[in-house]
Amino acid sequence: MRRKLVAGNWKMNGSLAANTQLLAEIKAQFDGACDVAVCVPFPYLAQCQALLEGSAVALGAQDVSMHASGAYTGEVSAAMLSEFACRYVIVGHSERRGYFGETDELVAGKAKHAIAAGLIPIICVGEALAQREAGQTDVVVGAQIDAVLALLSTEEASGIVVAYEPIWAIGTGKTATPEMAQQVHAMLRSRLQIKHEDAASKVRILYGGSMKPDNAAELMAMPDIDGGLIGGAALKAEDFLSIVCKA
Repeated sequence: MRRKLVAGNWKMNGSLAANTQLLAEIKAQFDGACDVAVCVPFPYLAQCQALLEGSAVALGAQDVSMHASGAYTGEVSAAMLSEFACRYVIVGHSERRGYFGETDELVAGKAKHAIAAGLIPIICVGEALAQREAGQTDVVVGAQIDAVLALLSTEEASGIVVAYEPIWAIGTGKTATPEMAQQVHAMLRSRLQIKHEDAASKVRILYGGSMKPDNAAELMAMPDIDGGLIGGAALKAEDFLSIVCKA
């Protein structure tokens, strides 16, 4: 059995005071029944590292450079993240792909660099509404994950996390049913099976399309949905913990 993972993506939110309160509430009520992580903005890594020390809640970042060091103003390397005890890092989030033009090849390079530094990349894939309506989901999402898998050995692939985030179901009022999500998750696992057979059963595939307390149990009951990448609900301890307890 793959152990469920619930990862909170704080996006560009938080403050020193709010972070302290949120993490105190999460730590106080988290029972360790699944894996839990919070992926926080870069300026708060040191604070959150200190707040989470000794707890079962893992720390993560929201992006990483594909370069180890050098003249890349504004970038943050995987080695830097490791110094703050980061365990996870999100790569290829739909907002990075959409707003900042990140390509499949760039995302693959970031994932490879993260793995080399001992981090676990949470590799995001997903399609837009027009692509889904055109029947291109498998082609688009398949190409996104294939670009990453092409760079990884089977051993490296065994340790990644994949997050399926249907862009059309995030903040649009449209929703993916558990069955619709499961269909894409199963396709992703089949891609893993083709590229790295020994890794396919080990990789956790999270759902990142607006998982909330009222739909988390149904989604995570699907055979290939191994947890969630949580956006807005991760900023409210009650909502986040409600999702965690359903994992």
